[in-house]
Amino acid sequence: MRMTKGTDVALRIAMRLAVLEEEMAPTTREVAAAVNVPYSHAAKIVTRLQHLGVVETRRGRGGGLVLTSAGRTESLGRLVRMLEGEGDVVGCEDDPPCPLRSACRLRAALREAQEAFYAALDPITIEDLTTAPTGALLLGLPTGLPAMAD
Repeated sequence: MRMTKGTDVALRIAMRLAVLEEEMAPTTREVAAAVNVPYSHAAKIVTRLQHLGVVETRRGRGGGLVLTSAGRTESLGRLVRMLEGEGDVVGCEDDPPCPLRSACRLRAALREAQEAFYAALDPITIEDLTTAPTGALLLGLPTGLPAMAD
């Protein structure tokens, strides 16, 4: 199973925010630079994280991004499920549909494997991901640099 780039970026952004003090709330542009992704991509991901209640955005002077308490303690498995969305690993009902779909056992096996993947992530939180040595590395990421070109 492979996660989308968007989920990967969302988890990196959440991890970066988890190690910063609330008064150090970075801008989306600063977070994009720190995790080495284009600003436009980071902005879309931050909006998605905000809608999921993982990130709080603050406007104006002293504004920026803050990881919510729910974002810190959310199950990684649940968060990845929300970011990836519902759906099969394979496109049995695509156009044209798979000719094996009426009697195929592959779909069920892949669904079971997908759920096992998520279940392995369920007991882990964003805070768990930022313990040593990762936290120090996240704190050492450069800030204030221009994000990757769009």
